Amino acid sequence: MPASPLSFASLLDGLKAAGEDTRLRLLALLGEGELTVSELTEILGQSQPRISRHLKLLAEAGLVERFREASWVFYRRATDTPAAALTDALLALMTPDDDILLRDHERLEAVRAARAAHAQAYFRAHAHEWDALRRLHAPDEQVEDAILDALQGIEISSLLDLGTGTGRILELFAPRIERGVGIDLSADMLTVARANLERVGARNCTVRQGDIYSLALPRDAFDVVVVHQVLHFLEDAPRALKEAARVLKPGGRLLVVDFAPHDLEFLREAHAHRRLGFAPEVVEHWLAGAGLVPLSHRPLAPQADGKLTVSLWLARDPRAGQPVGEPVEKSHKEVA
Repeated sequence: MPASPLSFASLLDGLKAAGEDTRLRLLALLGEGELTVSELTEILGQSQPRISRHLKLLAEAGLVERFREASWVFYRRATDTPAAALTDALLALMTPDDDILLRDHERLEAVRAARAAHAQAYFRAHAHEWDALRRLHAPDEQVEDAILDALQGIEISSLLDLGTGTGRILELFAPRIERGVGIDLSADMLTVARANLERVGARNCTVRQGDIYSLALPRDAFDVVVVHQVLHFLEDAPRALKEAARVLKPGGRLLVVDFAPHDLEFLREAHAHRRLGFAPEVVEHWLAGAGLVPLSHRPLAPQADGKLTVSLWLARDPRAGQPVGEPVEKSHKEVA
């Protein structure tokens, strides 16, 4: 989509904000991904008040964006501001083999390595819990293939992953989308997600801390919203689906992936599951209550020794596309 032209005053403000060596270096670093003030301080070797002041000027000019995650504050290149096109132009003009930028990039890689080590330590500490759960349902590869198949043929410019966890859904879709955003309440999981996205070079995807019931996101913002293995943790799943529907563009798709009803009570204590799965008609009722048109339901049978059936529900915003009265595909036969 072509960038909207800036007013003379906005363009001048943006150029003034970027026209200083530290601020230009900050723009180059934030073009590589999200970073905290402390990380930028470490990379540039300048005091935190000085870095914060420069970031404030860049943010006021709309060249970078700021968001809080618990006690941390992250910055990233602007994508949703009028001046975002100026950020893009300035980054495109920078030569990557400049000595100053090369040194900054080396320090950035050291910061990323430390972040990845922290993420892996957390992952190792909890991997046994996730591995035990995975053995109870269809292989991850089969579930991911079903997710991709559900959204096959749909042009996706922007995707929102609610309860992003390790960022796997963003990683899966990064090659075919322009922009991906992941939301999670856990700061530890966001650390893992950022490390995973950096590892695969998914620079078109970002993650942030947020409340699934009250998203700090505008209405009609995403082509696709994915809610993957999240509903069974929630006290109020219908409310979360209504909030997910709010940020869908007209004609957009909402994909829910969760468990079918089961009797594994230990998951309540061991994995904090509030609900032991959902019947197809229950989720379809919630989707309709959120103002969406349920399109299909697909169950995936568990592995031979497993007990959890994974279900996928696809729904559409009715404001564009096919008629609202489109019937639900009752494909409730389990897929082996």
